[in-house]
Amino acid sequence: MGYYMSYLQLALIALVQGITEWLPISSSAHVLLAADYFGLDGPEELLINAMAHLGTLGAILIYFWKDFVKASVGSVELVSAPMTKKPLSEAAHLALMIIVATPVALAIAAGWEIFADDAVKDSMRNVYVVAGSTVFFGALLWWADVKGKTHRTEKDMTMKDAFLIGITQPIAALIPGTSRSGITMTASRALGFSREEAARFSMLIGAPMLAAVGAYAFLELTKAGGNTGDATLMDGLYVAALSFVSGIVSIAALMAILKRMSFLPFVLYRFALGGLLLLMAPHLMA
Repeated sequence: MGYYMSYLQLALIALVQGITEWLPISSSAHVLLAADYFGLDGPEELLINAMAHLGTLGAILIYFWKDFVKASVGSVELVSAPMTKKPLSEAAHLALMIIVATPVALAIAAGWEIFADDAVKDSMRNVYVVAGSTVFFGALLWWADVKGKTHRTEKDMTMKDAFLIGITQPIAALIPGTSRSGITMTASRALGFSREEAARFSMLIGAPMLAAVGAYAFLELTKAGGNTGDATLMDGLYVAALSFVSGIVSIAALMAILKRMSFLPFVLYRFALGGLLLLMAPHLMA
């Protein structure tokens, strides 16, 4: 890739991924635009995009490090809980909610990547699909945000809540333009969780998914002896590092915004982005 993609172009893709990963505006739609503009496609685009997930994973681990330490301690308590019969502590409850929200979602996403036909995957990346899902799931977020109450927190979450929120994650893997963070925040708001709690829990349960995707990309680039087509391992690490920086900024901005206002600005942005994709469709499809 070094001969065909400049580091400036890679940096722009990394920054786009890092900024949009945690915002409910669909990182895949933005990366699709950037990748098509720079002529990056196929396995090359997917691997570089996946490596960016390692950077955004690092960002969430740093920003919410107290929660991840808390969940790690709580997971130890969960092991002995069946024997002690004691009520779960806050740490154990958080760990349980993350665990309940994760395995099925990971299994569905992995199954899609492994067993789905490449032609089907390519068809789902069609610009019209991305534009349509960007608008549709934006409208769904608006509905849930208006309908949702704002008093529930993670402490009020039940296993059913966690499962329902977590099970929406694979939708983003199946339908580009959905936004993994957007669909989980939508589910959380529909279940009555506050905006800040919806964003926080969305990020916490997103960590295992990002770890799986990022690890896959890293191993693929490593197994290829440092090269997969034009993409090198160093390119991927460069993208991951920049995505980490922009991801931290994105998370901080999102949490600050949700303290002051609703999801409406993100909904309006999604509508505008979907319209832009439709206008550019003839060029992107060429």
